[in-house]
Amino acid sequence: MTTPLASDAGRLTSLRVHAADNVRVALKDLAAGSEIDDSGQTLRLVEPIRHKHKFALADLAEGDSVIMYGVTVGRATRPIAAGAAITTENTAHSTASSRAQARRGEWQAPDVSAFADLTFDGYQRADGSVGTANLWLVVPLVFCENRNIEVLRQCVADALGEDPYRDYKHMARQLLHGDAAKAAPQADAEQLFPNVDGVRFLTHTLGCGGTDDDAQALCQLLAGYICHPNVAGATVLSLGCQKAQIDMIKEAVASRDPQGLRPVHYLEQQASLSEEALIRQALTTIFDGLAEANRTPRTPAPLSALTLGAECGGSDGFSGLSANPLVGAVMDRLVALGGSGMLSEFPELCGVEHELVARCTDDTVAKRFRDLMSAYQRHASRVGADFSMNPSPGNIRDGLITDAMKSAGAAKKGGDSPIVDVLDYTEPRTRAGLSLLCSPGNDVESTTALAGSGANLILFTTGLGTPTGNPVTPVMKIASNSELAARMGDVIDFDAGPIIRGEAQIDALADELLRLCIEAASGRYQPKAVRLTQYDFIPWKRGVSL
Repeated sequence: MTTPLASDAGRLTSLRVHAADNVRVALKDLAAGSEIDDSGQTLRLVEPIRHKHKFALADLAEGDSVIMYGVTVGRATRPIAAGAAITTENTAHSTASSRAQARRGEWQAPDVSAFADLTFDGYQRADGSVGTANLWLVVPLVFCENRNIEVLRQCVADALGEDPYRDYKHMARQLLHGDAAKAAPQADAEQLFPNVDGVRFLTHTLGCGGTDDDAQALCQLLAGYICHPNVAGATVLSLGCQKAQIDMIKEAVASRDPQGLRPVHYLEQQASLSEEALIRQALTTIFDGLAEANRTPRTPAPLSALTLGAECGGSDGFSGLSANPLVGAVMDRLVALGGSGMLSEFPELCGVEHELVARCTDDTVAKRFRDLMSAYQRHASRVGADFSMNPSPGNIRDGLITDAMKSAGAAKKGGDSPIVDVLDYTEPRTRAGLSLLCSPGNDVESTTALAGSGANLILFTTGLGTPTGNPVTPVMKIASNSELAARMGDVIDFDAGPIIRGEAQIDALADELLRLCIEAASGRYQPKAVRLTQYDFIPWKRGVSL
């Protein structure tokens, strides 16, 4: 009987990510007895290893560290034989502040000469920022106004002939009535505002019933959206008696737009003559705003005006090997071109803090990161939680069995460039270069935060597939594996799977993905999340309900 080999016609079937690692990743399903060549040493698998999962390269005793990406990602809870799988039964979350691989001031920027003269077609704002979209925003200050927001949403869609669910409604009629539903869906009305990308309507569950800090945080977040480069102006609906008062959001908007350059209309229902009067007034501000926004066309802008947000969701065991480092390479290219990036999800940076601290440009930035991470961990502990609880069942099923393992791969989205700033939730990005943004691991809450802090394009990596988008910032999905890219092609914008198969290098795909980012920022490519109207918005409620 022939022993299965660890390669198929020369194709790599497992990978040691870092020279210091004591585990390898299976790139395909490997049978028990398969022989693995690891740096000239032959290892025989003692059990089957599922693709995306890890196996030990040497015997590990109880308490030994499990090392991947060159950092501690777990601790053996019982002996693990060489060639055995790393599982939740034999490994627990563990981190260690080992010697950082990164060094302050040692970053070597990638060659970006091919992009030096390129621009994107964006919307120039009076404050000097540049949008990748041109939107009018309709915002409720409190959940009591959600119903009126929905009324406005449907009225505007009907008036503009832009119902995003038109085809689905026709499908439903066909399914219900069969041949009786012969009428084809109506065609779009003539586009009245060709320089406008649409109206976005936010709804949420906050604004009252929480703490004063909750109300302030909501107003700061909404102000970030109202003053976003992709937003031409906004209509704000208030009930009147809630905690998040109009004066609070006016103050938050003024802190970002002190000259009042962006038009914002504030309407209060309890001061209105009737609901009809409120809706009429709101519709008037929306249509007048669209007419004003339409006067701003796309014009060439430097790539330094781009701010990329990096996010992940539905991660798998390949995310940290393909999609995440690919996004990191794009981040590095943009930073080298004078642009900016933001890396969020603090629970998914647990275990690699020492690496990120070593990349901070000065001690003040490093201290801010440590302080925010510590405060977040203390808050989680007070409610009986811990960062180690972050991996979801889907993450674990696909090979990410500890938070440190997930974090080590997730941090790859930030590339290798220096960290110039650390932002707390809702704080706007003000420095060019890479910033860290304190946000939760929840995909939508974190994506919501990235847009609120100024990201005008978001790269979202996924290994299992997720339909997340954002109301004001285009979101592009990058698949860690080609099977997902093929199965969910209506959701995925870019396939990083060739990296896993050894068919493409990260550098080559990073150039390709950056060019697609330029197309998306210019409106020439519409990301799948925008086509599917995936406009998710969930504020992060840090306080408690009262």
